[in-house]
Amino acid sequence: QVQLVESGGGLVQPGGSLRLSCATAGIIFSRSDMGWYRQAPGKERELVADITAGGTTNYGDTVKGRFTISRDNARRTVYLQMNSLAPEDTAVYFCYAKGLRYGRSSFANFWGQGTQVTVSS
Repeated sequence: QVQLVESGGGLVQPGGSLRLSCATAGIIFSRSDMGWYRQAPGKERELVADITAGGTTNYGDTVKGRFTISRDNARRTVYLQMNSLAPEDTAVYFCYAKGLRYGRSSFANFWGQGTQVTVSS
């Protein structure tokens, strides 16, 4: 069974920092591309950052220079370090995998349940 479980969300003041974690199971993590997306009320889901199996990173324009995506293949976990947070970053953050499942020869898309990030004074 494939599982993507986010953690680390919460309430933070403007200018503060949070680190989100996404723990995975059921996929060959080292061969899977990973990413973070977010969705705010009334807005479409948007790409925050992604990282390929080879370690290449990509960021949405609104978070460049503030957020950093990384992965730890030994822990089968992807992280999102968020600095200089602003109220506009308030959203539900979702973990994404283009994952290769054990015992399968094809990749599939998987999503976590999301974790709430609220930036407010």
